[in-house]
Amino acid sequence: MSSSPAPTEPVQKSRFPDSLVLILAMILLAQVATLVLPAGEFQRDGDLVIPGTYERVEAPALAAGASLGERLLRLVPDSLMAIPRGLEDGAHVIFFVFLIGGVIGVIRRTGAIDALLASVIGGLGSRPILLVAGMTTLFAIGSSTIGMAEEYMPFIPVLVTMCLALRMDAVVAMGLVYVGAGIGYGCAALNPFTVLIAQDIAGVESTSGQGFRWALLGVCLLVGVHHVLRYAKRVQRDPSTSLVGDVDYSDGFEMPEDTAFTPGRVAVLVLFAAVIGLFVWGTDQHGWYLDELSALFLGLGIVSALLCRLSANTAAREFCSGAADMTTTALLIGFASTIKVVLSEGKVIDTVIHGIAQPLAEIGSGGAAIGMLVVQSVCNFFIPSGSGQAYVTMPIMAPLADLTGVTRQTSVLAYQMGDGFMNMVVPTNALLMGMLGLGKIPYPRWLAFIVPLLLKLLVVAVAALLLAVAIDFK
Repeated sequence: MSSSPAPTEPVQKSRFPDSLVLILAMILLAQVATLVLPAGEFQRDGDLVIPGTYERVEAPALAAGASLGERLLRLVPDSLMAIPRGLEDGAHVIFFVFLIGGVIGVIRRTGAIDALLASVIGGLGSRPILLVAGMTTLFAIGSSTIGMAEEYMPFIPVLVTMCLALRMDAVVAMGLVYVGAGIGYGCAALNPFTVLIAQDIAGVESTSGQGFRWALLGVCLLVGVHHVLRYAKRVQRDPSTSLVGDVDYSDGFEMPEDTAFTPGRVAVLVLFAAVIGLFVWGTDQHGWYLDELSALFLGLGIVSALLCRLSANTAAREFCSGAADMTTTALLIGFASTIKVVLSEGKVIDTVIHGIAQPLAEIGSGGAAIGMLVVQSVCNFFIPSGSGQAYVTMPIMAPLADLTGVTRQTSVLAYQMGDGFMNMVVPTNALLMGMLGLGKIPYPRWLAFIVPLLLKLLVVAVAALLLAVAIDFK
């Protein structure tokens, strides 16, 4: 057998620019758009765009009073000065992300999440069908409800060890985690980092439409579990068919040292579920959103630390560490917000919407919804951050929905499926590449496994969007 590649090889060989580099390029491109596109605006009824009301307007005074040469010279400085305004525009979400990241850091320190996952792994490990279905579903629910993804990374070595013991391979272990996470994000019901942000930008009631999303999650999980299980059984029957059969896994990986279900950890998990339920109730009955959710999670973090007897200093350090882990996501949100700020201040965002709407309007509302899915899927290659992508695309897609006979709820659905499903393949996704490195899975081998599943999920996505259009999904 040939020697195994270094765990970080997929990341090192990636020639794709970093997400922040791409967003900076898009900010600059947005500034260029303000130079070459005519200023224009739609009339709006509140946040809703009124079809047929687009008209040219006078360019902003600053741009109108300068020559083309002067504006070109100001292109880079103007782009840089727009970034602080973008950070300010996205501040409420940025600080929300920091707070949630900090609380999740405290909860992880209690060991409650590790104990839950380790318990599930231990209980289902001897039954491959239940293992695949149970673990994929568990990861999907975590991603669908509270946006868990990075928290799954430590379980890659654990799952690889278990899958090897069951005569499966590392691709199965990676599939359990990332197929679950990708489907969880793509069909998310309550994910605060994607669905709630997108609904907020689109002016859609927070957490609305989740019945449809839960049903879609169930369908996609069936497709995903079948795909992973079929591959796992094939490898069990014939190990030579493994996509990583030539990789050396002799070093092995160990379970976390302490995964016992203590009373404190059980209490944390019960409280965690109660907080989610309380937020859903408050959103439905009282219109709660980010401020209330942040307060609930801060309370959850404090009580969790007390239940598991973490010292104040330990809890504080874990909170700051968890918040620090979200720095990249928070910055991407702020920088992505800058794109909207530049286009809005230049009065060309409606011009872009009008330009996209015209061809989509010609193919009917169903075709328009599918077109939105295509746009979102392509955008995810350049902006794999779900929150960042929401801030780049939803300001355009939401009013575009008004113009093409598609509900804004459907535009949110197109966004989340394009984001979640494509996260399973895009090489600009740092989390994906990091997990592949941990599992010693070369990126091309992962593509051979995941692309057929992605095609199946996109078929389901198209069907879901057509159904959403047919039922006027709101």
